[in-house]
Amino acid sequence: MQARLGSLRPTWQTGQAGQARAKGRAGTAALLGLALVAAGCSGGGESPGGGSGKAAGGLEKTTVTVASLPLVDAAPLHIAVARKFFEQEGLTVRVKPVQQSVQVLSALAKGQLDVIAGANYVTFLQAQEKGTLAVRILAEGATLAPGMMDVVVPRDSPVESAADLKGKSVAMNILNNIQSLTLDAVLAGDGAGPVTYRQIPFPQMGVALEQKQVDAAHVVEPFLSDVKKKLGARVVVKGGDGPVEGLPISGYVTTRQFADANPRTARAFQRAIRKAQAVADEDRDAVTAVLPGYARITPAQARGIALPGYPEKSDPRRLRRLIDLMVEDRLLKKPADPAELLHLGER
Repeated sequence: MQARLGSLRPTWQTGQAGQARAKGRAGTAALLGLALVAAGCSGGGESPGGGSGKAAGGLEKTTVTVASLPLVDAAPLHIAVARKFFEQEGLTVRVKPVQQSVQVLSALAKGQLDVIAGANYVTFLQAQEKGTLAVRILAEGATLAPGMMDVVVPRDSPVESAADLKGKSVAMNILNNIQSLTLDAVLAGDGAGPVTYRQIPFPQMGVALEQKQVDAAHVVEPFLSDVKKKLGARVVVKGGDGPVEGLPISGYVTTRQFADANPRTARAFQRAIRKAQAVADEDRDAVTAVLPGYARITPAQARGIALPGYPEKSDPRRLRRLIDLMVEDRLLKKPADPAELLHLGER
């Protein structure tokens, strides 16, 4: 089922996080579960496995199946489809809307999907370390920017600042992932915390706040703007500022097996996405034009939300920042090599 803003009833788990920076932090702005129909794309049709053998332009595979999340991170994918960047590379891209990247990790490992767009790095770096998945990043997707992922409270809440959150419950989309990882860093920088994290999907956070099931929610766009508008929720912590601004949070992730077996296809996909990332970074109107179609928000909402950074090329030094933070917070046992994770032309 597609994620519609504020449309689902709350279900969650409770977890502890945000203790000290020395303790394992939590993280992933993660996101949401496979199930829907493939949304259209460029070029002609092929079977879901997608045309094996050499095809036009020497591509090993001309149809690529991409799981995509209803978040602002994935806007360049939809720009590339709309502007026929994939078609220009000889590719047909079939987009499958999903709700959480973590829930389609297994499908990626089994080859049922080729790429995950907006895949949160924390989950996939952990899977790489555990040997669950041999990860290759075809392109960076989004970097954290001010205003795109903040902590909000109800209008009548006594909480006014980060310091007031101590001992309070904060909704997280997924425990022990990018959200809590970055928020713990922000709270530590402010000398605040600890807090208790409760797992609540993004579309249900507004309901949880309204029913006072949690004291606060760490919400990402486009859900953030929706909660502020409908509930009058107030921002008490800026989750994209300070020590985490510019941190890479998601990308276009595939497996080593796919990239090694389809090097020309992987490069073609990279070229198309890089063009779209450059468009998204330079032209806000291009992003707001595609958001209503896949994020299920109105054009007016799309024009008002805060956007992440959209890097055209991946930078190992930027990815190293995230990896070091994960090691420091014990989300990874040892640092991974960014140059090995970034594939082909991204090296």
